[in-house]
Amino acid sequence: MAEKIVQTAGRMQLGEFAPEFAYFNDDILFGENWNNQDIDLKTRCIVTMTAMMGAGSIDSSMKYHMMNAKAHGVTKEEIAAIITHAAFYVGWPKGWAMFNMAKEIWVEK
Repeated sequence: MAEKIVQTAGRMQLGEFAPEFAYFNDDILFGENWNNQDIDLKTRCIVTMTAMMGAGSIDSSMKYHMMNAKAHGVTKEEIAAIITHAAFYVGWPKGWAMFNMAKEIWVEK
């Protein structure tokens, strides 16, 4: 059986203030969507980062998704190629921003 994604950030951060949003975040987006077996988690991570890059969402949520991508097997070489490829379509400045963040996550040890 594949790894099961469980998310509680919605309830922890917004549960009392916006319980419906927390439900959609934790149970639908991460609970049902991220656990759908039609594509593997590595591919799902790549698609998510690319979509977020296109939308300009290069913030703490992107950092979370980059760390998740690394944890699911996206290598430094792959993230460099993904960002470079996507930058041609979504904008060069977004590529720069992504690389600045990726360099913090895919650190040479």
